[in-house]
Amino acid sequence: MSITPEKVLKALSYVDDPDLGKDLVTLNMIKDVSVDGKKVSFTVVLTTPACPMKEQIKHACKNAILHMVDQEATVEINMTAEVSSNRGNEEKVLPGVRNIIAVASGKGGVGKSTVAVNLALSLANTGAKVGLIDADIYGPSIPQMLGLNNARPAVEKVGEKLMILPVEKFGIKTLSIGFLVNPDQAVVWRGPMVTSALRQFVADCIWGDLDYLIYDLPPGTGDVHLTLVQSVPVTGAIIVTTPQEVALADVRKAVSMFKLPQINVPILGVVENMAYFSPSDMPEKKYYIFGQGGGRKLADEYDTPLLGQIPIVEAIREAGDSGIPVAMNEDSQQHAAFKFLAETTARNIAIRNSGLPQTKKVEISVS
Repeated sequence: MSITPEKVLKALSYVDDPDLGKDLVTLNMIKDVSVDGKKVSFTVVLTTPACPMKEQIKHACKNAILHMVDQEATVEINMTAEVSSNRGNEEKVLPGVRNIIAVASGKGGVGKSTVAVNLALSLANTGAKVGLIDADIYGPSIPQMLGLNNARPAVEKVGEKLMILPVEKFGIKTLSIGFLVNPDQAVVWRGPMVTSALRQFVADCIWGDLDYLIYDLPPGTGDVHLTLVQSVPVTGAIIVTTPQEVALADVRKAVSMFKLPQINVPILGVVENMAYFSPSDMPEKKYYIFGQGGGRKLADEYDTPLLGQIPIVEAIREAGDSGIPVAMNEDSQQHAAFKFLAETTARNIAIRNSGLPQTKKVEISVS
C-alpha cells in the first residue's frame, strides 16, 4: 500500500511531547509533510531550541513511521523550533518579546547575577534570541561580567522620540544602569527615580524580537519587583539560593512575594548556586561546603522544579571578573551546568505557557 500524508500524520499522532503530555499533531508541531514514493519528510517545530528532548522526539517520530506506515520508508526529519509564548493581548509593552523571566533571590551574595548572565548566554547559545536587563539599580554588575564597563548605549530617533538601543555582546542584548553612570559613582536615587529608570528600559528602548528577556532583580522584595510586575507581563520567576538554611529563610520571602494573590507570578523553579565544590584534579568528587540539599528542599516545599545545581569553582568568579562568563567556555564543567540550566528553564517555560493562564501586567494598590 502506498504511503500518504494522512498515514504519516496518523502515525505521528501517537508521538507525545514528553513535557506537554499531548501528541505532536494535536500540538500543531508537525509541518510540511511530504511523500515521494518511499521517501517521507516533515518538520517538527519544537517549543524552544534549547529542548533537551530533541533527539528523543526525533527518534520516536522515525520509529512511528517505520512501524506504523512502512518499514521500508526513508524518513527525513527537519528539527526546528519556535519558542512558545502565552502573552495576553497587550501589545503596547515589548510587543516582540515572547517571554519575560525574573531572576530573583531573597538576599544578596547568592550569585543571582552570575546565574542570570550565564543563563542568558546559555539560552543564546542554543539559537534563541535573548535580552538581559540589569535591574539591580544600586549594585549593577552585568557590565563587569560581560566586559562592558566602558559601553554606552546608542540612541535612535523614532518619530519625535529618542529611543535607547541595547548594547550587544556574546549574542545577547543588554541594558544596565551601569552603562549610564561612572563605574565608581554611587547611585543615590530615591524609589521613584529607580522605578522611572526601569520603566524607561522598557518603554524607551528598542528590544526588537526576543524569545526570552531576563530581568536580573536586586536582592529582597521592594519597589523594583513591584515595578516589574506592574510594567510588563512576567512569564515566571526563577529563584536563586545557596544550600545553607540562612539563605533559604530569606529566599522564602522572595517566593512568597511572587505568590501573593495580587501578584501571582508563577515560579518556574529553583536554582541552587554554590551547590558543591569539585577539585579540578578530581572532578568526580563533590564537597558540600555550604550544606547539601537546600535547593531541593526549597523546590519541594513550594512544589516547583529544581532547575539546576551550579558548582562553586574559582573559574566562575574569574570569568565574571574578566568579562568572559563561563557559559562561553565549552570545555568547562560549569558550561555544562549552565547548559543544563538553560534546557530545564526553557522546558519549564514551555510547560508554563501550555498549562497556565496568559501572562499580563498586574494591578497593585500599595498604601
